[in-house]
Amino acid sequence: MALHTSELLERARNIRLVCFDVDGTLTDGRLYFDSEGRESKAFNVHDGQGLRLLEDNGIAVAFITARTSESASARARDLRLSHVFIGVKDKAACLKLLCERLNITTQQAAFMGDDVPDLAAMKLCAMACVPANAHTWMFDHADWISSKKSGEGAARELCDFILESQGLMPAILKKWGVNP
Repeated sequence: MALHTSELLERARNIRLVCFDVDGTLTDGRLYFDSEGRESKAFNVHDGQGLRLLEDNGIAVAFITARTSESASARARDLRLSHVFIGVKDKAACLKLLCERLNITTQQAAFMGDDVPDLAAMKLCAMACVPANAHTWMFDHADWISSKKSGEGAARELCDFILESQGLMPAILKKWGVNP
């Protein structure tokens, strides 16, 4: 895992948008198809809670994925996400447009991806993030590397890092009846 340097902490303090690729980032990367060709995927409940915690604390969350996937759309609906981009060919252009719409810069955004289709968008952001099992080419381009694998809590680890860096965790824990 990359060190939490003072520069990385400063970047995390300024994050207003966290974007996630879906396959291989929020899932373990495996695709399941039944005999009718219907797709299914498994999502980690801890990752979902982390995404909700970001949104509930004023940090926008977006799915930006290249694959057209009803499973990803259903998960986004389940999480009540407002920014869902499915079947995106140019993730960097999508990210730029979303930042304009939210009236923020790409330097107030983080992107978590796992493979080369995510690189251009990741390079635009203040924080380029990857799960522990991302493709090997990705590690040289990552500012932050999860200790967890995709689909096994990597996204939650990123969410917690950002929330902690912004000093939001004590209030979140207190809301749930825990005195930090």
